Amino acid sequence: MSQSELHVIFGTGPLGKWTARELVKMGKTVRMINRSGKADRLPAGVEVIASDAYDAAKNIEVTKGAHAIYQCAQPHYYEWAEKFPPLQKAIMDAAIANQAKFIVGDNLYMYGHFTGSLREDAPVAPNTRKGKVRAAMAQAVLDAHAAGKVRAAIGRASDFFGPDDTSLTGYAIQPALEGKTVNLMGSTSQLHTFTYIADFGRLLATLGTRDDALGQVWFAPSNPPLTQAEFVKLIEAELGRPIKSMVGGPLMMRFLGLFNKDIAETVEMMFEWTNPYVIDTSKAEKAFGLKATPLKQAIQETLDWCKENVKR
Repeated sequence: MSQSELHVIFGTGPLGKWTARELVKMGKTVRMINRSGKADRLPAGVEVIASDAYDAAKNIEVTKGAHAIYQCAQPHYYEWAEKFPPLQKAIMDAAIANQAKFIVGDNLYMYGHFTGSLREDAPVAPNTRKGKVRAAMAQAVLDAHAAGKVRAAIGRASDFFGPDDTSLTGYAIQPALEGKTVNLMGSTSQLHTFTYIADFGRLLATLGTRDDALGQVWFAPSNPPLTQAEFVKLIEAELGRPIKSMVGGPLMMRFLGLFNKDIAETVEMMFEWTNPYVIDTSKAEKAFGLKATPLKQAIQETLDWCKENVKR
């Protein structure tokens, strides 16, 4: 592949940034799109352009000549039903127009409340409003690929943590470093698969550079599942001291949701945290030789990043 091969990423959140870092390691030219045209902690040479991703015409313009386009952008959690489908369609339209690969960063909501160990080919059976949105969006991508309109692949991951993440990392890890109470959800005794965000970015970069990945869904490599209580113990081991934790159940989250629209949207997804949530990520690991970052290393790197972002 040429040094000048252009890869364009929509969204400069944690997934977009880690996808960009991996592509730069591969020697690719990377352009990122967001509203402000600004983003920090990116490798030298990464171009960041301000643009409106809802505008298909602008998307076509900023992705001209792209080898692959990555969809890592999303609206506010509480705006998914209204704004997420048109956002993704406007980005996919650019991939179609410019004959670029289309790589989508996705989650697992469309599988609904499953039992056992989840695999990519499990039935799509959303049991929530946001799950139905995600299912329809993913099907639109797969249908476009099957129809020959675009060459696409979808990467999915379980709940992720790591540097640049302000969601799970922000409420369940960062407070521990500050001597505050970490916030957990549902049950602390149920097994849960956690994905390190760097491994998710590595998966998307791989999908965008491997033709044999196209037309399929892939789960990001992840460590074996563990309980939230065990996760907290690992953080304590790295910090060398006990940390305080608080568990928010459905009733508490519903109450807090009265004052915070993002928290309100978590209520329908609480089944992920009150039941086992175990993901089988062996497909991508076997196909591409990818491995999850060892959990101890992932937590160390996350805490190092948190130290740089401690509120003073």
